[in-house]
Formats: sequence, C-alpha cells, structure tokens
Amino acid sequence: MNILKLLDKLSDDKFFTKEASRLETLTSISAFGKKAAVASIPLGLGAIMTTPAKAADLTGGNTYKNTLTDALQLALVLEYLENEYYAMGLSTAGLIPNSDRTVFMQIAKHESAHVTFLKNTLTSLNVIPGAKPTFDFTAGGAFAPFTDYSQFLILAQAFEDTGVRAYKGQAGNVMSNKTVLQAALQIHSVEARHASQVRRMRANKGWIELADGGSMPAATNPVYAGEQNTVQAGFNTAAAFGAAAGSAAYDEILTGSDAQTIASLFIV
Repeated sequence: MNILKLLDKLSDDKFFTKEASRLETLTSISAFGKKAAVASIPLGLGAIMTTPAKAADLTGGNTYKNTLTDALQLALVLEYLENEYYAMGLSTAGLIPNSDRTVFMQIAKHESAHVTFLKNTLTSLNVIPGAKPTFDFTAGGAFAPFTDYSQFLILAQAFEDTGVRAYKGQAGNVMSNKTVLQAALQIHSVEARHASQVRRMRANKGWIELADGGSMPAATNPVYAGEQNTVQAGFNTAAAFGAAAGSAAYDEILTGSDAQTIASLFIV
C-alpha cells in the first residue's frame, strides 16, 4: 500500500472503529517510520508508565527513546485513562441516564479504538506499548464520579479537554512520521468533538474562554491553565476582538509534562 492510499484509508472514520486486522496499515506505518529521522529526546514518561518501553533504533543503531514513540506512549496513557473511565461509568448501574447512554457508548467505542490503534502502532515500530496503569478516578477521595452523575460529567469534560490540548502539544514530536502525524491529528479532532459534546451536556459553551472550564472545581484548574492567552504570533487578539473571544479563538497546547501531571492525579 502506498502512502497516498494509506492516508486515504486513515481519513475514513471506519478505520478507527472497525475490529478487522490493521496489519497492512501498521506495516506501512513501520516502513514509513524506518525512513524518518527521529530525535532522541525523551519526555520522561517513567513517572506514569508502569512498564518501561524501549524503542528499537529505526536507523539500525542501538535502542533508544525518541520523541515519536514517547509521544505515542503519552497518548496511550491518556487513552487508557479515558477508555477505562467510560467503561466503568457504563457498567455502573443507574449512573448514566438512558438519554445520555448512547453518547457515552459511542465515545467509549472511539476511545477503545484509539487504544488499539496506539498499541498496534507502537508494536509496528518495534516498541513495547506501556502497560495500562492502575487508575483511581476518585483522585484519593476528591471525586465520586461513579455515585454522582454530575461529577462523572465533570471528570469526563476534564479528561476530554486534557486530551485535546495534549494531542496538540505532541504534534511536533510525531512530525518525523507523517503517517502517524495524520492519524494523531484525526484522533485529536475526534477528542475535540467529544469535549464539545460533554461540555454542552453540562450546559457549557463548546469552547474555552479565559481559562474558565465552566462551573468546574478548582482541582481541574491545571486542565485550563494558559487558556487565557490572547497573544498569538505577536498579534494581540484581545485588542481586536475582546479578551474572551480572543482567547477562545486559539486553543492552547498542554506540554507533555503538564499532561503527565494531570493524568498522574488519577494513577495509583
């Protein structure tokens, strides 16, 4: 399969949701990765990965960690978190109203597909996917998402908003493999749609203004830190459109370390 055909396949949402083998696609990703020059600058994922993963040097040298595979490992942790959260929520009798179950059933399918895709992609690049961490969605007793539906929605919004910013923050780290970049951007846009949907289910706007998550507890402030920025490439958007609209017009990134810090709150 050539790259153009592969990208065309990746653009189809069915690629992420069907359960058929992706061997052909993953083989192409691996082949493309072997041609890509990758820097060996680790993100320092050791703090939240339960199983260290080493990447084989795709240029034929010694094993090493690199920005491409570290970014994929970070994304996998976030997808593990979301996938297990929704699975637990859906399996908790009486938690999610029938009117909302269809939404979370579909989101859960997406997150499960993302986990499978990331694990298979890492494996295709000769990297051992990190093991799923043990999660504590109460964050040590701070939340009760499986007994209080309003709190379930709060954490769902926080996790989705985190995912959107985290994927965007890692875009530069997966640029060495254009096929992986394409797939990551497609997942990013789906996460953004999840975030907007959940935000509206909480009667919030679909976008973020001035680092205000919208009736969120203070514990979630790190998810929105920096979203008050109104200067983009030297242009003061607040002067032209007002601070609220100016900040909302440009969604900010989360660095790898910031995303790790947020995820670590829910990892035992």
